[in-house]
Amino acid sequence: MTIHFENESKTELSLPLEEIAEAVINAALDYIGCPYEAEVNLLITDNEQICQMNREFRRIDRPTDVLSFPMIEYETAGSFDFLEEDAQAGDCFHPETGELLLGDIVISAEKVLEQAQEYGHSAKREYAFLIAHSMLHLMGYDHMEAGEAADMEQKQREILEGLGITR
Repeated sequence: MTIHFENESKTELSLPLEEIAEAVINAALDYIGCPYEAEVNLLITDNEQICQMNREFRRIDRPTDVLSFPMIEYETAGSFDFLEEDAQAGDCFHPETGELLLGDIVISAEKVLEQAQEYGHSAKREYAFLIAHSMLHLMGYDHMEAGEAADMEQKQREILEGLGITR
């Protein structure tokens, strides 16, 4: 697995950010049963930049906690079977490493601290939660409908519990 990690935030999280990210990303891939080695880009930024990105890509003019940019369009969330059958699936793999290109995650460090305080848990738990949440998006899951939201919430909780990261 390859994680391209960048921290452009001026906000100090005082956490082993790369180590936590690697653990959560691996746990999410294992939980869903991804049969491939994967590549993920993770950017830690501040409210100003994530607001700009949110405005540009989602037409929402406010900071958000996390943005997910999947590289793959799934027929069924969490199912990678179509990659074996689809002739264009080769575009989903890095030409040199052969890793599955899942996509990009952008997290606001300021929101990590704000929401950790708001929800009464640690910054580590909030950071890990946002990564787990985004990884599910990168593997085709969404939460636009109540059933989808409940499914994602359960998966996020179980991924984090498997790592011993709880509220």
